[in-house]
Amino acid sequence: MSGISQAYSVVCTEHKLQTNPYILDVLQETEGRIGNLTIKLTGNDRLRRVQKLTDNDALALSRALRNNQSVTGLDVRYNSLTDEGARHLADLLQENAALQCLDLMCNDIQADGAQLIAKSLLHNGALVSLRLTGNKIGNKGAMHFASMLQVNTTLQELDVADCDLGTQSVIAFAIMLNNNKSLCSVNVSRPLLFSQQDETAVHMSRMLVVNQTLRELHLGKMGMSDFGVERLAEALGTNHSLRYLDLRCNRVSRDGAKCLAELLKRNATLEILDLSSNRIEDDGALYLSEAVALPGCSLRALSVPSNNIGSEGLVALARAMQSSSTLTHIYIWGNRLYQPVCQAFNSLIASGRLPAAHTDVSVYEVDGRLCLAEVFHGLRRHYYWTPSYGLDGDPASNSALALTGGTSPDPATNLALPRSDVQPALPLAPQLVLSPNTL
Repeated sequence: MSGISQAYSVVCTEHKLQTNPYILDVLQETEGRIGNLTIKLTGNDRLRRVQKLTDNDALALSRALRNNQSVTGLDVRYNSLTDEGARHLADLLQENAALQCLDLMCNDIQADGAQLIAKSLLHNGALVSLRLTGNKIGNKGAMHFASMLQVNTTLQELDVADCDLGTQSVIAFAIMLNNNKSLCSVNVSRPLLFSQQDETAVHMSRMLVVNQTLRELHLGKMGMSDFGVERLAEALGTNHSLRYLDLRCNRVSRDGAKCLAELLKRNATLEILDLSSNRIEDDGALYLSEAVALPGCSLRALSVPSNNIGSEGLVALARAMQSSSTLTHIYIWGNRLYQPVCQAFNSLIASGRLPAAHTDVSVYEVDGRLCLAEVFHGLRRHYYWTPSYGLDGDPASNSALALTGGTSPDPATNLALPRSDVQPALPLAPQLVLSPNTL
């Protein structure tokens, strides 16, 4: 490890490339460390002076890391890498047998770059996690990754959310997952779909009947209706592997919630359900609360913010949590938080049944009246960004990762050692947002 910064400088000199001081500083901090290491070169780091990486930087990094066996993670989120930079990283994947996690979130990689990376993974036996979130690879680029999954048997996590996927590529992923036995987590959220027929949900449901290795499935922002949810619920009745189902920001109403509630009554493996930003309302919450209260329900985390749920539904969920032996996390902000709700959740928190770090509301009192304020907690609040203080991956803000065994919002940082320039977070007061319904 002591030679990694020197190797980078030598490569820059040989190829007549300008040295990036940000890269050099980060690499110098690795000197003297032993064991697996993740190099974090995020372009949105607020804790240091950042010079965003370009394609030339990707070339220098790929050459410097080509024979390195200690770096197992590379995090280059929020930089300016294009298809040319993707080509250099693809070369690294072909030559390096130690790199396990690669995070390319929110760069400028498009279809051609996606093709190069997918092609490199045909013969790569080391990479287990790849994150391409926010790169506009489109339907064409996504099809290359779907084809790659027919051959690759080591990749375990693939995130292609916000990548402008089309109906064809989403269905292709579902078909490939019928036979792929290595992928454990797939995120295809926010594709560009122009049909109201829920074809993608139907194909995903057919896949879930066959696939018994997938543990996480993220289908947010797909415009999915109750029909699609019903198909998924039917398929999950025979699935015994999926632990985390993400249906946030869809068109799920009380009927879809009813199907999911029936699923929870008979499915003993689903542990995390994200229904945030749908419209299940009171009736949907009542269906879910009935299922959660049953002894056989295995649900550990339920997220229902912004679902137009009133006092009846939220109080029912609070009572169900009192009865449940498994539910430990519940998120409700953005609903109608009137006085009965404040009292119910105050009782849960005060009794210790609901720890303060396991919900997104905090109780305060004004003139003898209980109110709720928002606390920045949730299943994956650090998905798109890193905090301005403290360590990335706080379990209170990323509880889904803690519940599924991860420790940070991206797999690459799970291997990271503490940075020398970051002091441990002080016990700061939670950031509160007052609810107008409680004033």
